[in-house]
Amino acid sequence: MSLVQETDYGTPRSRATEEVRLTIDGQTVIVPVGTSIMRAAMDAGIKVPKLCATDSVEAFGSCRLCLVEIAGRAGTPASCTTPVAPGMVVSTQTERLKQVRKGVMELYISDHPLDCLTCAANGDCELQDMAGAVGLRDVRFGYDGENHPKQEKDESNPYFTFDPSKCIVCSRCVRACEEVQGTFALTIQARGFDSKVSAGTLGDNFLSSECVSCGACVQACPTATLSEKSLIEIGQPEHSVVTTCAYCGVGCSFKAEMRGEELVRMVPYKDGKANRGHSCVKGRFAWGYANHRERILKPMIRDSVDQPWREVSWQVAIDRVASEFKRLQGKYGRLAVGGITSSRCTNEETYLVQKLVRGGFGNNNVDTCARVCHSPTGYGLKTAFGTSAGTQDFDSVEQSDVIMVIGANPTDAHPVFASRMKKRLRQGAKLIVIDPRRTDLVRMPHIEADYHLPLRPGTNAAILNALAHVIVTEGLVNEAFVREFCDRDAFEHWAGFVSEPQNSPETVGLMAGVSPEAIRGAARLYATGGNGAIYYGLGVTEHSQGTTAVMAIANLAMATGNLGRQGVGVNPLRGQNNVQGACDMGSFPHELSGYRHISDDATRTMFEKLWGRPLDDEPGLRIPNMFDAAIDGTFKGIYVQGEDILQSDPNTAHVTKALAAMECVVVQDLFLNETANYAHVFLPGSTFLEKDGTFTNAERRINRVRRVMTPRNGMADWEITLAIAKAMGFEMPYSHPSEIMDEIAKLTPTFAGVSYDLLDKVGSVQWPCNEKAPLGTPIMHIGGFARGKGNFMITEYVPTDERTGPRFPLLLTTGRILSQYNVGAQTRRTDNVVWHDEDVLEIHPHDAEERGVRDGDWVKLDSRSGGTALRARITDRVAPGVVYTTFHHPETQANVVTTEFSDWATNCPEYKVTAVQVSPSNGPSDWQREYAEQAEHSRRIAKVAAE
Repeated sequence: MSLVQETDYGTPRSRATEEVRLTIDGQTVIVPVGTSIMRAAMDAGIKVPKLCATDSVEAFGSCRLCLVEIAGRAGTPASCTTPVAPGMVVSTQTERLKQVRKGVMELYISDHPLDCLTCAANGDCELQDMAGAVGLRDVRFGYDGENHPKQEKDESNPYFTFDPSKCIVCSRCVRACEEVQGTFALTIQARGFDSKVSAGTLGDNFLSSECVSCGACVQACPTATLSEKSLIEIGQPEHSVVTTCAYCGVGCSFKAEMRGEELVRMVPYKDGKANRGHSCVKGRFAWGYANHRERILKPMIRDSVDQPWREVSWQVAIDRVASEFKRLQGKYGRLAVGGITSSRCTNEETYLVQKLVRGGFGNNNVDTCARVCHSPTGYGLKTAFGTSAGTQDFDSVEQSDVIMVIGANPTDAHPVFASRMKKRLRQGAKLIVIDPRRTDLVRMPHIEADYHLPLRPGTNAAILNALAHVIVTEGLVNEAFVREFCDRDAFEHWAGFVSEPQNSPETVGLMAGVSPEAIRGAARLYATGGNGAIYYGLGVTEHSQGTTAVMAIANLAMATGNLGRQGVGVNPLRGQNNVQGACDMGSFPHELSGYRHISDDATRTMFEKLWGRPLDDEPGLRIPNMFDAAIDGTFKGIYVQGEDILQSDPNTAHVTKALAAMECVVVQDLFLNETANYAHVFLPGSTFLEKDGTFTNAERRINRVRRVMTPRNGMADWEITLAIAKAMGFEMPYSHPSEIMDEIAKLTPTFAGVSYDLLDKVGSVQWPCNEKAPLGTPIMHIGGFARGKGNFMITEYVPTDERTGPRFPLLLTTGRILSQYNVGAQTRRTDNVVWHDEDVLEIHPHDAEERGVRDGDWVKLDSRSGGTALRARITDRVAPGVVYTTFHHPETQANVVTTEFSDWATNCPEYKVTAVQVSPSNGPSDWQREYAEQAEHSRRIAKVAAE
């Protein structure tokens, strides 16, 4: 095995279609108009020396190493900043150029520490490489530079160091921060010999700056100035494997760079079609949880939750699962057990869990975490378009003219895609943000939303209807698109509905707390501004009218013709790495893989024939139904793969009661999570680094996950499920996940062309991938919808039953923060806690003053469901009457206050609207203290007696 090498072309590629023919060092080269001489040379296999140039940022022309000679032109222009021209004759290697380059390199080396043998970048240093490339053998100016060698290292960032003594002031880090990430945290301070990279803060260190630790600067650095601490500690990697990040739904591709079975670093893969060589702090650096001391590596069992855990063999644990589930079904009936698949696990693993439930347990009691996040997306988009997924690829945003972001905070939750979005916005695209909170996108360096509609939580459907009202009543509908591609009767019915006075901006604005003029302006901009793209998140779906709002978004896109081409579309931003895939694989109780209803005889027969088992034709229990049935005494056993339902699901007290009522709770995870407090069997899971498989991201992109090390727990997750199935008498004869994907392809029309061989060959594909689209489908609904004609739906606004009043006068909404992920099980066990070590409650200054609350004070947060306590952060990011918190830390248990109200179609919980009261507190609540005591007691592990 060896390192995966990627070519650096020096400058970005030109998107022009017209070509230019020129000659470089006697070779004829044909490249697109606008290509730099440096890139054209690299296309021909000619490496021009460079230091300040890299193909992830625009040309800068400062290092003066890449000089060339051009016939008929005076001087020696920089090849990175000089575009090709027809008939141009270029020389990259002449005596004159050799002398100039040697002189430049002498100046660099004279001001650079010569500790190459002990330097972390030894063997992977561009300065070292360029010294060799230009034939540098001596330095006339000596080696005692008076500048950089005397500066101290900045080691404030937990993941990388900044050593200014090794900096050559090439500005690559500054430009990467600006152009790739879009944060603008770095700058070059001073001039001439005093020039240095600065983090621009009083302390002038990375940790106190606006740096988001995405790693773009580290990746761009040509020396050891910016180096990963893991690289300094372990040494240079000796082989690498391309795999896929296991955090959010962007699905970034990485090179896992290894020494033996030790991970040295994760480097974003330039050929990754989702991330295009960029990364965020989680994917780039937050992988240390895989080796955290709290990770459980041995199976454990216990008879009751008040007993300590006992470590046992895999065979004993698997046999316990099978015998208990058989006992429960024998005593309480076939429907008494079920399972929950994981959106953190692979497609293959989630497919196996639903297969185990349907074929092994003999029922359809299977559900997934998408129930509590994006289930309204599946229902709403399938109703409108015929498919349960987003319409575009991520590249599409580069051609958007108007971007509407509703109920999503991509800079925190989907940061790599957000960087691409921000780049398009800096290029001039218009922005509409619909969110109760002033997210970063509303106003940040070089970006300001054209319209921010800070709606009252729970009024999404009303605002979307008001936008539609303007589009219809002002004659802004794309009549040609509607006439050709949509159901005309449905459109007419819908147009009449949204035109009614109750949907006008004036009526809705008063109710939602948004200016009618802003609603009208946003509607006109979206309808007339060119390519309009809508991106939405959990702020749309996690409502009692989540499905209604998704349908309303689809209505807007169809009415304006913003579907079926690049730059437009309806794009759900998925929260976890494989939410889309978990849904695709048949994890819902009413659907088999490919979103086909379990009651369809032809579909069910196909599965029965291949599986050799009869399948129940009745849909099973959804997660909330499982909880209710458990409390009622009819649901007794559950197999939970890679989800922490106790921390992530609403109304924690209700979930606790349900879990406590079950006789066998099986948890398969990396750590003793909150759900494991009520478990009877714990099966240690494997990380994404320890398994083969695939993830499907938010753009329907199926990406390979590749094993880079042996599972520390002894088994990959898919192997654990196979062992349970075998013990239940339902043997599944797979020897590798590729065989599972082959079966998925046989049974799932949208995956019919997918195989590991194809993915290894082309990198990734977007479903549908079949005979009609053998290389996948980047853009959906070109020339028509999957269901035939687009279906406009009536989206009447119905206020939530969760109302404010004298006891609970504020509305709580929840979300995520950049450094943490979901329930924090992984990121809390990394150095990301430096940035976010506790959940806090954002509250408006007016509301805080009314309650006598100061910034940093402990406050009680109470609702009809329960109460918790956390510290207050006073900010005008939230409007008066609205408070906001995250749910990453179990100490807070934010979901103890959320209610059981849910979406009318899918039971997706209404996390985003909870009536609450905030009052001063002296610290954690009694409930929190009792919960912490129970958790500590439940996590005891009996000591194994010495043999």
